[in-house]
Amino acid sequence: MMKDLKISQDIHWIGKIDDRAVPFHRLTLAKGTTYNSYLLKTEKPTVIDTVDIDYGREFVEHLSQLIDPEEIAYIVINHTEPDHSGGLAALAARATNATIVCTEIAVPELQEMYKLHHRNFLIVRDGDQLDIGGKTLYFRETPYLHTEETMITYCEEDKILFPCDIFSTHVAAYNIFNDEANEDITEDYIFYYTAIMHPHRRYVRAMMNVVKDLDIQMIAPSHGYILRKDVQKFIDLYGTMSHDTVQDKKVTIIYTTIKGNTRKISNLLANIMTENNIEATIFNVDKVEKAEVLASIQEADAVLIGSSTRYADMIGNLEEILKDLKEMNLEGKLAAAFGSYGWSGESIEVIQDYLNETNMTVLSTSHVIKTTGMTHVEFPVRIRFAPKGDSLKKIEHAGAFIADLLLSSL
Repeated sequence: MMKDLKISQDIHWIGKIDDRAVPFHRLTLAKGTTYNSYLLKTEKPTVIDTVDIDYGREFVEHLSQLIDPEEIAYIVINHTEPDHSGGLAALAARATNATIVCTEIAVPELQEMYKLHHRNFLIVRDGDQLDIGGKTLYFRETPYLHTEETMITYCEEDKILFPCDIFSTHVAAYNIFNDEANEDITEDYIFYYTAIMHPHRRYVRAMMNVVKDLDIQMIAPSHGYILRKDVQKFIDLYGTMSHDTVQDKKVTIIYTTIKGNTRKISNLLANIMTENNIEATIFNVDKVEKAEVLASIQEADAVLIGSSTRYADMIGNLEEILKDLKEMNLEGKLAAAFGSYGWSGESIEVIQDYLNETNMTVLSTSHVIKTTGMTHVEFPVRIRFAPKGDSLKKIEHAGAFIADLLLSSL
């Protein structure tokens, strides 16, 4: 079902209500969902986000009843995932004069997904503004909520925030405003946060610093209810749920190294833990007694193990430690492998194999993608030569991910 609903002066909700049991992110949305899109009928008509890819043609046909698509000046895409950008191909085919507005990272994604290499794009960066004739749109980048290219859009005159996935609910909302709902939506709101946003709560906290400076009278997300009552209450819920409440966590980091690069990785990981109020203990296993290392591992909440690679293998005394781990009960602990290498880095994969033989929860890129959808976090952490440039970001992302898992309160 699609319908037209005016949510503010010259701003129309033009979304799709999907009341099926919707398969989504390996969940089944028993209450369905909505794909919210908005038309701003200003001097330079603008569409903010679209609908799921399955409903692109229906979306454009409905939109064409409100405006000639040729008149559309801008199409704002806050997030490239197909449940938001899916109607873009059909819309762009009809709105041939429209410029697509998005972050720089989003451009190649949209070009490839919808064959839009020939279209005009306006790249907006954090803090940019766009005059659409009678209204001003203000853009803030909110990376990793829940993918890297994501941004939010704020209409200054109407004080409406268009945050895409953020502040959403998965409900087939026929009464689209939260104050017209037949029940308290708080439980649905918290469910959405827990299922979609909580794995990214480090970035939720960064987003909270962005929205605190905006005068938000209404939140028009891309799923579920438009929030126009108790708006600050719902914003504050994100702040509360994204806080770290778990304390006294410990991480043991053990390594061997040839030229000191794996030691540098160890220290960087330890610094990230310390910055997050997690106690980090580092051992060069070639310089301490094995019993001391094993005792620390037994007490730790996470165990990070790294080695340099020499002739396709680990170095030093590390393998003796790894053999003993198989005989220990380490259930409930996180584990990750890391290391520096110059050629192919076999030792890092050997460590991963050993860890997989324990009863710890071993982090892998596959595990991260399947549980969070994140593609910027990689395990094992493989660093070629010394950590610098992009490899520093790789370490930072991995360390932050581990810290967030340890401190998660939900």
